Amino acid sequence: MFKIDHLGIAVKSVAAAKGFYEKLGLPVSAEESVAAEKVKLVMATVGESRLELLEPTSEDSTIAKFLSKRGEGLHHVALKVPDLAAVVDRLKKDGVRLVSDEIKIGAGGHRYVFVHPSSSGGVLLELVEE
Repeated sequence: MFKIDHLGIAVKSVAAAKGFYEKLGLPVSAEESVAAEKVKLVMATVGESRLELLEPTSEDSTIAKFLSKRGEGLHHVALKVPDLAAVVDRLKKDGVRLVSDEIKIGAGGHRYVFVHPSSSGGVLLELVEE
């Protein structure tokens, strides 16, 4: 079954941004780094989904480029999928453009791949599998 896993939000400072969500009363995870994406992050739990607050750790990271171009805000939507390899294979066969053909390992050890916004109505879509 597909579900919304999380919404990725680009922020200048995870430490500053997480304070707001803690004030709302949301549980916020410990800080984690994903070296391959050059980010540090926390997850705030909202029901069955989460908000992923992403801070760049390098000026050449995707999140740093997003912040300089658009400022803080919604970066991507992540869907939890039951069989990531099968979904990716099906999308490739249907000519869907992916940001990377390689399934990567991200926060919490989850496997993920991004669908290019040109194929998903202008939304950067992350597909995630536990």
